[in-house]
Amino acid sequence: MEAIARIKNQKGSPRKVRLVADLIRNKRVDDARDILNFSKKRAARSILKILDSAVANAATKSGKVEIDKLYINKITVDEGITMKRWRSRAMGRADMIFKRTHHIALSVTDEMED
Repeated sequence: MEAIARIKNQKGSPRKVRLVADLIRNKRVDDARDILNFSKKRAARSILKILDSAVANAATKSGKVEIDKLYINKITVDEGITMKRWRSRAMGRADMIFKRTHHIALSVTDEMED
């Protein structure tokens, strides 16, 4: 049984979010929660929300689910829209500022059997 949760156009650089996503890839859900709760990265909060949503989706989908039997099957961080803004500089010049967003897709599934 597989349950998927997605979030789109979250504020933040996808490169920074991938650093946190790499920490929890292929981990058990309870271990991933511990890692995210103690992480100092801002992206850990949004990934933790998505992880909780995926676990809730699994519980809704199957009726009964044991959280300790779930693990993160797949997590992808993709680039979202980029808003372009201008910042004034000296001598009448301007620099472009990129406000980046990202999409996260997280999939949890039952324990794999060897």
